Amino acid sequence: MPGLLPLNSENKPYHLELSFFEFTIVVQNSYRIMAKLNASYYLNPDVVFLAKDLIGKTLCTRINNTLTCGIITETEAYAGVIDKASHAYGDRRTNRTEVMYSQGGVSYVYLCYGIHRLFNIVTNANGIPHAILIRAIYPVKGIEEIVKRRGIKFSANLCVGPGKVSQALGIDLVHNKLSLTGKEIWLQDDHVNIPEGSIHVGPRIGVDYAGEDAKLPYRFRIDGKDLNGIPGY
Repeated sequence: MPGLLPLNSENKPYHLELSFFEFTIVVQNSYRIMAKLNASYYLNPDVVFLAKDLIGKTLCTRINNTLTCGIITETEAYAGVIDKASHAYGDRRTNRTEVMYSQGGVSYVYLCYGIHRLFNIVTNANGIPHAILIRAIYPVKGIEEIVKRRGIKFSANLCVGPGKVSQALGIDLVHNKLSLTGKEIWLQDDHVNIPEGSIHVGPRIGVDYAGEDAKLPYRFRIDGKDLNGIPGY
């Protein structure tokens, strides 16, 4: 496992002294590509467990031969036919939701409010429509391209929000139902150390229509500044 962040002369992490932008550039310059998560990872039947486990994993894309990556810092689990917040609640099968019934390990990208492309990871066995929405990432590779795609100045909130994640990584509707072990979109474990107590758990955002299911603790997040196991150190 890679070590923790480099320490200064007072044995304190450098990121306590650097701005978010400066620290992210340090991370990018030391970043290295690790092994992709294998297909079996996505077949876990517990979508809530996986949503939490994905915190600290790295989401990567190679779009138009440009590599961009970010450490996942926020997710939401959607538990299929029994979850009133899920697109597949009540076994609802449409042209849009059909991909959710695929064997785990493919992307589910859909349009929200006619403008935002939202990236989800399909999990579980074929026929069980579980999915995990990626709500935020901490950029670690391809920073210049990410900033260009977002069209705004660099900030701590550059990739906080599911629409921002897709825009930053170049993910569009054409990337729906792609294998997550392929060459365009994949996930990897860079052995980022996420202390158990640092993961915040709570209800999902924007699902008030789901009644009592809106209160389920299916959202997981960590503040980017709390990351303390960036690979390469």
